[in-house]
Amino acid sequence: MLMRLPGVLVFALGIASAALEWPQFGGPYRNFKSDSTGLPPAWPGSGPKKLWSRDLGEGYSSIVVDGTLLYTMYRQGSQEVVLAADVNSGKTIWENRYEAPFQPGMQMENGSGPHSTPLVTASAVITAGILGKFQALEKKSGKVLWLHELFKKFGGQTPGRGYACSPVAYKDTVIMKVGGEGAAVVAFRQKDGSVAWKKQNFAPSPSSPLLINISGQDQLVVFMGDLVAGLNPNNGELLWSHPHRTDWGLNISTPIWGDDNILFISSAYSGGSRALQLSLSQGKTTVKELWFTNRMRLHHGNAIRIGDYVYGSSGDFGPAPLTAVEVKTGKIAWQDRSFSKTTMVHADGKLVLLDEDGHLALATISPAGLKVLSKVALLQRNAWTAPTLVGTRLYVRDRKTMMALDAK
Repeated sequence: MLMRLPGVLVFALGIASAALEWPQFGGPYRNFKSDSTGLPPAWPGSGPKKLWSRDLGEGYSSIVVDGTLLYTMYRQGSQEVVLAADVNSGKTIWENRYEAPFQPGMQMENGSGPHSTPLVTASAVITAGILGKFQALEKKSGKVLWLHELFKKFGGQTPGRGYACSPVAYKDTVIMKVGGEGAAVVAFRQKDGSVAWKKQNFAPSPSSPLLINISGQDQLVVFMGDLVAGLNPNNGELLWSHPHRTDWGLNISTPIWGDDNILFISSAYSGGSRALQLSLSQGKTTVKELWFTNRMRLHHGNAIRIGDYVYGSSGDFGPAPLTAVEVKTGKIAWQDRSFSKTTMVHADGKLVLLDEDGHLALATISPAGLKVLSKVALLQRNAWTAPTLVGTRLYVRDRKTMMALDAK
């Protein structure tokens, strides 16, 4: 079932109450926004109530939720693990383990992965590991339904820091960036993993694809190694492209789409930010660059568009102040150094922020500035995974721990 919101294309994945679940990277709408209500004016001084906490291995995979189960990934020794856990206790329901030893030349000093976030569909949970093991697992048991070794089968090369793309569902397919010759992007049929289409020769990058809709036409946005492009998600045909080069092809963050047909893209590594106005006429897409700035440089975290502004941490290896940029002009409204590099979720008129040092905060944000309502030290360093919000249940993790909180 396809759900349409203003300017947003949502594949409901066959999940009941999809808007209240968190079935994929970025949440129900892949934009890190939730329809949740009931967040308080502030949390107690000790932070939101902790419901449960458990140890977890290495990894930056975020947490997805489907009813009574949550799914994420982590590493233990030389193995990668897909975990299904009970949402009410955090206890393991099942695990799918497989060997994923680092390959010669891989640079994993900033974290071993997994980096990709699972995708929950009506019948399966679909995952990707750092070496490109791409598999569909039965949701209740973890039984392997089908799998592909992406780089072995399609000719791509294992990225130096490990595969990071999070899958996206479209109709009866699941779409991935792969990177081989003629297979930069591949669509697989959800029912059996067979290839529906494979297209393009783009240079690979770690970012995840995004589905948008322009004047009634569905498009798949892929942020590749040296450009951003729009494809027909039914067959992979190229609809448009626009250059965006960075050092080492490291375009990592997910593009942001607005109901005014403006696409925001940003990267660190000498990249900067661009806003592209997309328009459709007689079946052809026209791309107009509205502005470029190197004062906003998203690294590996996420940003959120609220109204006419995009908010996100700008910077790679030095300071990364939270930055507000006007999406129509590129004007920087403000920068705030209250937090180290952050990830965030927006709901009920508020931001839930988690910075890399493990500080969790509740705040409001506007073109006038950031107002912190509550802030608590919660996790350890390298809390790089964006929070997950389902109702008022908040799930967070770092490289050592996963926990559930009552955010109301």
